Amino acid sequence: MSSRTPLSMGWFCPTLGDTSAFGDASKAFPQSMEHFERVAVAAENAGFDYMLIPVTPYCWDAWVTASFMVSRTSKLKALVAMKPGFIHPVAQAKMISTFEQLSQGRLYMNLIAGLSEKDAVAEGQRASKEERYEQLEEEVVLIKKLLSEEQVEFKGKYYQVDKPVIIPKSIQKPYPPFFLGGGSEQAAEISARHSAVHLFWGDYPERIGEQIKEMRARAAKYDRENELRFAMRLQVVCRETEDEAWAAAHQLVAGAEGWKDEVKGISAKMNSIANQRQQELSKTVGSKMTPHLWTGITEVRPGAGVAVVGNPQQVAAQLREFIEVGCSGFCLSGYPHHEEAERFGRLVMPLLMN
Repeated sequence: MSSRTPLSMGWFCPTLGDTSAFGDASKAFPQSMEHFERVAVAAENAGFDYMLIPVTPYCWDAWVTASFMVSRTSKLKALVAMKPGFIHPVAQAKMISTFEQLSQGRLYMNLIAGLSEKDAVAEGQRASKEERYEQLEEEVVLIKKLLSEEQVEFKGKYYQVDKPVIIPKSIQKPYPPFFLGGGSEQAAEISARHSAVHLFWGDYPERIGEQIKEMRARAAKYDRENELRFAMRLQVVCRETEDEAWAAAHQLVAGAEGWKDEVKGISAKMNSIANQRQQELSKTVGSKMTPHLWTGITEVRPGAGVAVVGNPQQVAAQLREFIEVGCSGFCLSGYPHHEEAERFGRLVMPLLMN
């Protein structure tokens, strides 16, 4: 790990439900305040810096959940997903600054254009994916102005404001860090201009290294090549021994044919370059991209499904390969999330941080 950039670690809050075996309903942890709190406390105790609060039609509301999670922990930050057109930027700016004040600065923002055209239409968004990204960028520009300037006048394609009052003020200056993960050209450009962290989904380390070089070149056009950092969104299955880890990985997806069929249908309707790449990787022979990068979870979960599988030393070594090519952070998931967070904190975190 580079001595210049501290490693930043994030965990995932399973607001769409949790499980230790997708094919066994008795292993499920339903959506509940009790379970989300269990996961958040485990993540904080494990040494994670922040928790990703997702936003999909099947998740509980990200802002409300984040508010409760921050109130149940003492240091853990919330990485709250933000989709275009959901909340007016003036209201969003006030929500950000209020959350910042009430939590003493424990907030990051995750920029999401949405994976599915069908979901966008269902939620009232008739715009194309390209137009949603355009609207998202306008929202980010306006929110940053509202949080860092006074007497903001703005006339854009989607929003016009005339000196709105934003009280209270954000604690993190000039505003909280923005994350963005996406595989399209448009997402990369928005991230190069506006993100603090570009979040890659699982892939081969050498490919991620090439993408980091490309992103740095994009950021250089805006004099931001030293501002943009890079992180990986990955699943993890870690056990004391390699055999135990692979047994747990295979148990997680065993007998989940119904889930696999559903995920295939969902993925087929997604207009997402990043998700298309995950499905492409899922066709890897034997589901192993490397001895410890596994695509099995992509069959039961749309989105970022590539997993690091192995004993603590193997998991740490695989993650270090991403650090070596330029990553300075990870946003991880593991099933069930409270148990995997505890294991990771106990078994892997000391190896990565030393």
